[in-house]
Amino acid sequence: MNAKTFKAAYYTGNKQFALEEVSVASPAAHEVQIEVAYCGICGTDMHAFHGVMDERITLHRVIGHEMSGTIVAAGGDVDASMVGKRVVVRPLDHCGDCPACNEGHSHVCHNLKFLGLDTDGAFQQRWNTPAHTIHEISESVSLAHAALIEPIAVACHDVSRARLQPGEDALVIGGGPIGLLVAMVAKEAGANVMISEINEHRLAVAKKLGFRTLNPLNVDVITAVNEATGGKGADVVFEVSGSAPGVELMTEVAACRGRIVMVAIHPNKPQVDMFKFFWRELELLGARVYEGRDFDKAIELLAKGAIDADTIITDVNDLDNIQHAFSSLDGNAQAMKSIVRCNLDA
Repeated sequence: MNAKTFKAAYYTGNKQFALEEVSVASPAAHEVQIEVAYCGICGTDMHAFHGVMDERITLHRVIGHEMSGTIVAAGGDVDASMVGKRVVVRPLDHCGDCPACNEGHSHVCHNLKFLGLDTDGAFQQRWNTPAHTIHEISESVSLAHAALIEPIAVACHDVSRARLQPGEDALVIGGGPIGLLVAMVAKEAGANVMISEINEHRLAVAKKLGFRTLNPLNVDVITAVNEATGGKGADVVFEVSGSAPGVELMTEVAACRGRIVMVAIHPNKPQVDMFKFFWRELELLGARVYEGRDFDKAIELLAKGAIDADTIITDVNDLDNIQHAFSSLDGNAQAMKSIVRCNLDA
């Protein structure tokens, strides 16, 4: 590979990636160029891998957005002092002139482009991205751990939407990577957190992290939550499972005037018990991606050690082995967060 070409992994359909050497253009005036260090594999990436997003992303797309890296070049309209900064990317490119953007909610822009799906993403060695997406990280945070900042920001947004208060009781339904991150952020916010999950490996990880766990296959979660809360129920429920049983459970365990945060993207329209919303004056809150302040909070939590990154990251693969990285996650009940090292010297 010569000095002016870099490796990029293109999703080509049918659960396949093609590793190509590409020439990377200089960043446009409003962009920076990042030497990508690490990029995590998320649930959305796995959906793409399974082919369910082919119409949206096409069959020659660099996916990936949970990344960390170092700025190596800046466009003409970008402060040149940004070069050399260690950064993560908030992978949202908004239009700036729609009802949502005009109300200050650019993360739910009507014309939102998600970098790594609607444009090429971070599973490549060099990535040009709009400068407004950049968040700087400190030298104290490893670039490997920093690849978790994007999913931590998801959790921060979920907890923010919940208006969680210290001392409140919270139940997280679903103990996958996002569920565990939500639990850690909620705990840091002062909540008493329980996790409902049926996967024994995930339950073991949650216990290792110090959480009380409930397996619906073995215990009556409703009874257990009521016993733990003096019969009140959970002040906040995070539905992270994306399952019909999770949706059924969320209204049963919520306290009067409890808040339910819908974190998961459900594959089908779920049936929700609206009677419970009437009888208990419940609130149902949507939570989509994140805002800039959620990234700032995620960076703060990771830097101060509130997130157990080493437990969440279960394996690291090099970019050359991206096919193996994705294939090994397919149906793997024991994996938590797999990250890809895009540059060998990262």
